[in-house]
Amino acid sequence: MTVTIYHNPRCSKSRATLALIEERGAKPNVIEYLKTPPSAAELKAVLRKLKLKPHDLLRTGEPRYAELGLQTRKLADDELIALMVENPSLIERPIVVAGGKAAIGRPPENVLAIL
Repeated sequence: MTVTIYHNPRCSKSRATLALIEERGAKPNVIEYLKTPPSAAELKAVLRKLKLKPHDLLRTGEPRYAELGLQTRKLADDELIALMVENPSLIERPIVVAGGKAAIGRPPENVLAIL
């Protein structure tokens, strides 16, 4: 099974999730999503696997969230996805995709259900 982690090495939860995956013997495909953001199509696929709406994947505590006025703006799903592609720091992390499933590693143990 292929395992992919959308990873931010500066995030402690992301590092802990990556370590947990590796402890289970998997060699994940690591995507540093701040350097290589997912495309809109990739993000839509991840959202389907997570069974979440785009708004559910936003990091509301990020300065960029406030700068863009996202707390009060009413945007369509495609508009939110476009903003996340343009501003990947808005995407909750880490996200792990394994097979046809995905999980957010907050806490890191959440990903065990899909490994």
